[in-house]
Amino acid sequence: MVTTRAVSRPLSALVSAAFFMGGCAGTDSEDRGTQLSILAASSLTEAFTAMEVGFEMANPDVDVVITFAGSQVLRLQIEQGAPADLFASANEAQAHALADAGLAEPPRILAHNRLALIVPTDNPAEIFSFGDLPQASRLVVGTEHVPLGIYTRSMLDRADAKLGAGFADRVRTQVVSRENNARLVRAKVELGEADAAIVYQTDAMASDRVRLIEIPGDVNIRTPYVTATLTDAAGGAANRAVADFVAFTRSEEGRAILVRYGFDVEGA
Repeated sequence: MVTTRAVSRPLSALVSAAFFMGGCAGTDSEDRGTQLSILAASSLTEAFTAMEVGFEMANPDVDVVITFAGSQVLRLQIEQGAPADLFASANEAQAHALADAGLAEPPRILAHNRLALIVPTDNPAEIFSFGDLPQASRLVVGTEHVPLGIYTRSMLDRADAKLGAGFADRVRTQVVSRENNARLVRAKVELGEADAAIVYQTDAMASDRVRLIEIPGDVNIRTPYVTATLTDAAGGAANRAVADFVAFTRSEEGRAILVRYGFDVEGA
């Protein structure tokens, strides 16, 4: 894989491919009476995969099928008619846009995440704190069109106020690649193609091939995750399954799963 400075392809070019990205979870739908289709942000992969297992154990008549991709790609899929019942987004704006268009019910907060700095385990650039970030000669971030990239830009702007004017500009000059979701950003570090990257804390915790370096609390961004039921979801049993799954995500068991994978459920 070659690291470049080019930003990602237009979102419309990714719509078809997104169904083959991430993971599509679920057991054989022939054995179940109701299929529940969920489109979820890639940074929810571990948590929602675990929720799928727990929910299906409690609801053996429901087959949960989850497609993971960047929130903005999933929103575009929904706008172009992709069949689904529930949208779980890493960004409120994506879900609110669907609600404003009449394609989804108003979103509800599911949990919160934070940004994290990651470096390879051998740490060739010798980055030991967030203040060392300008030392990275190869930095990877999210594109300006995805939630991760938007949050990263805001975080760097805040860093200028704490670490001195010009800090953000020095960091931005080291960016060699911008990716469409946090998993692709993390992969650059895992493959040794980057000295550092900005991802979600949950993505950093899910990999044993990167070293997590915390971003100071007065600089970091607390990022909300939301769920929104899609208005064209199938009726009857499917609607009940959507409501039951949403309730499960907010149950004691569901919240414990979110916490296990690094999410903050306080205030959700």
